[in-house]
Amino acid sequence: MFRSLLFIPGNNPSMLQNADIFMSDAIIFDLEDGVSMKDKDNARHLVDNYLITNQSLPKHICLRCNPVNSLYIDDDLQLLKSKKIDYLVLPKANQVSIQIIDRKLSYLEETYDLDEIKIIALIEEAKAILTVNEIACHKRVHGLLLGAEDLTNELGIDRTLSAQEILLARSNVAYAAAAYQILAIDTPFTDIDHQDALKEDCLNAKKLGMKAKAAIHPNQLDTINDVFSPDQGLIEWAKGLLEQEKASDKGVFQYQGKMVDKPIIEKAKKIIENAKKFNLM
Repeated sequence: MFRSLLFIPGNNPSMLQNADIFMSDAIIFDLEDGVSMKDKDNARHLVDNYLITNQSLPKHICLRCNPVNSLYIDDDLQLLKSKKIDYLVLPKANQVSIQIIDRKLSYLEETYDLDEIKIIALIEEAKAILTVNEIACHKRVHGLLLGAEDLTNELGIDRTLSAQEILLARSNVAYAAAAYQILAIDTPFTDIDHQDALKEDCLNAKKLGMKAKAAIHPNQLDTINDVFSPDQGLIEWAKGLLEQEKASDKGVFQYQGKMVDKPIIEKAKKIIENAKKFNLM
């Protein structure tokens, strides 16, 4: 369970060395869009060296590899042999690329005695938006990450602060993730200097069912973590409701003037569970 995932370009040594101190729930070491073609090998080497030599690592490590049809994919996947990468972030995810990467990962797991490698599927194409359920149901897929920049580029439209242009995409990703009980991760907000607009964007995504958000700069993490954490008022509400539920001998009861049944009780339990995971209580 994450709230925030910070992208770090693999060819940025200073950010690599500080990866464990950033206040994100997970780090995504990027070998794809954040790295120029001429620097792919260098980025891969730097990330591999970091994983092998550093004693202090981030809580959760993700690796965004290059697409499965690229010249770099097999070399990228060699970094998984370190056994320090928790998730592979698969760009341009679709039904075909999931099948290809599944075969490649199965070979690596068998050859190098690796645990099952989990995938966060990057949903950034129109076709993927329309077939996201088929991607979400794959056994390896533990999360869906919306990539709105590539998506809106394919559609030939601009990103706006209102984000109306990605409403359908956000909703499809959130519904598919909920249906298959995996994590729905919202697209990065690219304007790193406007915290108020970032907060509004996070709130809009959260209202649609997104549970976390990717970041492209460390100064975005406080806002993202705050929005995607249960606030103290909600935690107190959940604690009180669950205490009353224990004392009640009925399936349905009243709490703070509202009727409570099983779905509301389950919601309260999830709030408490998340609060404990993020050390909020």
